[in-house]
Amino acid sequence: MNAASTTTESPTTVDFWFDPVCPWTWLTSRWMLEVAKSRPVEVSWHVMSLSILNENRLDELPERIRVLTGEAWAPVRVLVAASLSHGPEVLEPLYTALGERYHLEQQPENRATLEAALREVGLPVDLADAGDTDRYDSELRASHRRGISLVGEDVGSPVIAVPGPGAQSEPVAFFGPVVNPTPKGEEAARLWDGVLAVASAPGFYEIKRTRISGPDFG
Repeated sequence: MNAASTTTESPTTVDFWFDPVCPWTWLTSRWMLEVAKSRPVEVSWHVMSLSILNENRLDELPERIRVLTGEAWAPVRVLVAASLSHGPEVLEPLYTALGERYHLEQQPENRATLEAALREVGLPVDLADAGDTDRYDSELRASHRRGISLVGEDVGSPVIAVPGPGAQSEPVAFFGPVVNPTPKGEEAARLWDGVLAVASAPGFYEIKRTRISGPDFG
């Protein structure tokens, strides 16, 4: 995809895998929505799970992260259940409703928060029951695997993928970017252009620097 694309071109599908409890993913997801205002992209939302990603290495994690990993099962299960029963188009509004509560309002990752988010977007509140069962775990694991298979196990949430150049080429996929705070307007669009240029370079793997502050949701 041409980094200098204009809005007159046919939109490109951007696949975005997210875990709703991750604050850094929330910031990146809001950036992606900003990008869609000025670049010809359509975001297709998919669920991934930090609980699945970390389930075989819980002993290596700090206690705070182990607790969060346990709490993170219910939201992704509910998102998958909602998508299966009401269509994938419910993922973005439900994610937004959850993310505003988790990250902006600092509400707990519990059933009451799930029910409030479901109620806000007009979905049945009893979908929250899915959070307490493994009924949808095969679909959850399949969605998670589709995203993580594009980038490898040594990353996290989010994962973004765009079609590669040429009809038969592999998708261009990457973890992140981690941005803080969320870029807006033309700044968001310029970052998108740059990320695509870097990620599309053959053999490119990583660019990183140490985070010096916590998530800024302002």
